[in-house]
Amino acid sequence: MAVTLRNPDGLPKPDFYHQVSVATGSRLVFVAGQLASDADGALVGVGDLAAQVEQCYLNVGTALAAAGATFADVVKLTVYVADPRPGQMPQFFEGISRAAEKLGVTPQAPLTGVFVAALADPDALVEIEATAVVD
Repeated sequence: MAVTLRNPDGLPKPDFYHQVSVATGSRLVFVAGQLASDADGALVGVGDLAAQVEQCYLNVGTALAAAGATFADVVKLTVYVADPRPGQMPQFFEGISRAAEKLGVTPQAPLTGVFVAALADPDALVEIEATAVVD
């Protein structure tokens, strides 16, 4: 594996990601921000953050596979959440858990969450992009 994940002493140890990734591979893979769209471009889970997070992760997984990568190769995820509301984090984590179960993975790469006013699709609640390093 080209990626080693770490939670160094002195930093919090989150449940759904690590604070640091060290990559030793030779090929970079950049996955564009993925909305919760199906293969036909229709938005999945309108109004349902968990469903949209799940679909975004599945789309990232599909994009990674097309580049010969997996979630084990991901060194960084950036998550954009539109119009954040109090109490949404449980839905967010539920979506990650459902996607991880379907993909058979544990997405643990460092993650940055960014709250934004809106995304390209006005019904989109979340968009996720990834960077991976592959041997």
